[in-house]
Amino acid sequence: MNKKKYSLDCVLLIDDDEATNFYHTIVLEEACEWVKIRAVSSAKEGLDYLLQRGVYANYPQPGVIFLDLNMPGMSGWEFLDKYNELSVEIKNRSVVSILTTSANPDDRERAANIPNVKEFVNKPLTPEVFWNLVNENFSQNDA
Repeated sequence: MNKKKYSLDCVLLIDDDEATNFYHTIVLEEACEWVKIRAVSSAKEGLDYLLQRGVYANYPQPGVIFLDLNMPGMSGWEFLDKYNELSVEIKNRSVVSILTTSANPDDRERAANIPNVKEFVNKPLTPEVFWNLVNENFSQNDA
């Protein structure tokens, strides 16, 4: 009998809306009790987290990054430009999922052309969206 294991320790939520981060944190905690969830309210904070600067120095690197597009200051698109410049080591440990309210087909097409983006989904986050992403990118089967 195969038993599934997952090589996922942490999920990073990047969204400027606190209520959205709160709701998505609850969805993730209920879906997967062993994963640490970190929510930040700006793309800049998300980059700092990935680089483990300052207060985030002792937190695990995220395997999944759920990214909002429309944020003040640095947008999700600008985050992706900076993310692309990060070390291969950091990028190889993470997958990015755009989680947005955007219904603009141009956004979906633009995201499809960014190799680091694994999916483009509309809010709210659901357990099904999370598990599909995890099963596609982090599952390991044991005999």
